[in-house]
Amino acid sequence: MRIGVITVQIPFIRGGAEILTNGLVKAIREAGHEVEEISMPFRFAPVSEVKRSMDIWASENFEYMNGYTMDLVICLKFPTFYLQHPNKVAWIIHQHRAVYDLWDTPFAEGLSTTSDGKALRQDIIQRDTQALKSFHKLFTIGKTVSKRLQHFNKISSITLYHPPKLDTHFYNAPAEPYIFFPSRLEGLKRQDLLIKAMKYVKSPVVALLAGDGGQKMAFQNLIEQLDINQRVRLIGRLSDAEMIGFYAHCLGVFFGSYDEDYGYVTLEAMLAAKPVITCNDSGEAVEFVIDQETGFVVNPEPEAIAQAIDDLYFHQQSAVAMGMAGLERYRALNISWENVINKLLDK
Repeated sequence: MRIGVITVQIPFIRGGAEILTNGLVKAIREAGHEVEEISMPFRFAPVSEVKRSMDIWASENFEYMNGYTMDLVICLKFPTFYLQHPNKVAWIIHQHRAVYDLWDTPFAEGLSTTSDGKALRQDIIQRDTQALKSFHKLFTIGKTVSKRLQHFNKISSITLYHPPKLDTHFYNAPAEPYIFFPSRLEGLKRQDLLIKAMKYVKSPVVALLAGDGGQKMAFQNLIEQLDINQRVRLIGRLSDAEMIGFYAHCLGVFFGSYDEDYGYVTLEAMLAAKPVITCNDSGEAVEFVIDQETGFVVNPEPEAIAQAIDDLYFHQQSAVAMGMAGLERYRALNISWENVINKLLDK
């Protein structure tokens, strides 16, 4: 088959969506098919640029491409859903969250306070609903995305999990007294919850936050304001080998992102057989973490997070058992690229 994988990207920003796209293209190619990633840049603001991108994708007809015909197109992100092709499959990473679950939250980029933003929201929900009903099959990357699609668009879909990058490279090692949190330093990821929690931690555990992003200076200032420079470190970007090593030796992993669509951090912790502390509003992480069995699911409050950290330190045999239970849970979920390809290509 000749397959097009369709997405959008914000130049110079790479995250889980780009990792997924690369993994999907590689898996399709290894399955013996001809595949091409097709992308255009996307701008979150102003409203006129979002609408322009929507109209551009709606004008695209992928049925004929300079003499070549694609047998199948797989659309991953808004607003690629609007393109025209007789055989479209969606594997939705996420929709335009600012007008869906992030509406009326501090993460909505101010859209909910303007007439243009309100009009954009109505337009996107209506056009998404119409476009997605035309797809041959609808998959999502997580139950959180499927629930959102059902709630706002009244459309059913199938959850299809995929493995993190380097899934076969993770290993487990004896725990050292630190909590690990690798992620982009952005407001939605809520590193501030862990930073604030460290003020209440009674055990000698420290927090290591890996990654870079727009909130780096704000988080560093918060650490200094709380006078916890000895308890929290921003360690920057890590190589793959370094990242895997930090997972292997940590006491546990914190992942408290707000309403996360998937979250590789949770799965990577499970592959390293480490317990995960997450929050009850953290989206897909709550689908993976079983409270008191593979980690802790707590309120998004610093004191609750601190208590979970202390529990891991003062009951380290239980922490080890939780980590191993998380690894077994991961293995039971049949998370593989082979399964993804079979479902997307209808094998």
